[in-house]
Amino acid sequence: MSLPVLGVAVQLTDLETHLTLVRDHERDVELQSFIWADVLNGDWQTPVAKARTLLDGHRGRIGIHGPFFGFDLASTDPEVAAVVRKRLNQALDVVEALRGEHPHIVVHSPLGVWDHYTFYAMPHFVERKVEAFVANTRDAVARAEATGATFVLENIEDLEPARRRQLIERVGSSALKLSIDTGHANFGHGRFGAPPADAFVRDAGRLLGHMHLQDTDGYADRHWALGEGNIAWPEVFRALADSTALPDGGPDRPRLIIELHDKAGIPASIAHLNGLGLAQ
Repeated sequence: MSLPVLGVAVQLTDLETHLTLVRDHERDVELQSFIWADVLNGDWQTPVAKARTLLDGHRGRIGIHGPFFGFDLASTDPEVAAVVRKRLNQALDVVEALRGEHPHIVVHSPLGVWDHYTFYAMPHFVERKVEAFVANTRDAVARAEATGATFVLENIEDLEPARRRQLIERVGSSALKLSIDTGHANFGHGRFGAPPADAFVRDAGRLLGHMHLQDTDGYADRHWALGEGNIAWPEVFRALADSTALPDGGPDRPRLIIELHDKAGIPASIAHLNGLGLAQ
């Protein structure tokens, strides 16, 4: 069985720099240029056209990191909830214009540290957030399902992987899956005693649709090159190999996206996992 092929999360300028690396292995691409409200409210068509030109003929899957600044997907304020619905639909506009097959959109989990520690003390507050998340995302998820896109819900402050999985199960759509950021998981592990990153993978099972691969020391959200922190990469990939989310290389296989602050570390990150015999 061949090693999994790693994808990359990049701005358009970074895509130009790493285009040969992307095309050589038909890597999945996640464009980070559409997280900003001013872009989504303005001329997002120009960067889409540039991306389509750069990736013309590319056979890897193409998706985006969706917007997240300034709002919570589980907001119970009706005016903020209207912004949530607008931003999700704008993200869908972008991926539909990109015209890639099986696009993904990364969105952020609304479950935080407070929710984790207050879940049993005031469960009704957490249930209100769950109900608001379902209501705020319902229409966009239905549109994604109809058009072949997939939202992937990334762990941010999540300390209990099962709780976010249950949120996905509550929605019950093939167009909403789990995303696991290894560095966010390692931050929760190092600072709050949450399970390590590989446990998040094992809990996700068939609902795993996407991963952000980044390394940290467990103290903060570092987005270091792979191998520079203390994440146990062999165990992460053993969990992936055991996962029911990995079919025989089909279009629904999880996207394994390297997400670094310094994009110059992408080749070294690929080389590190390749040297461990884990990915290429």
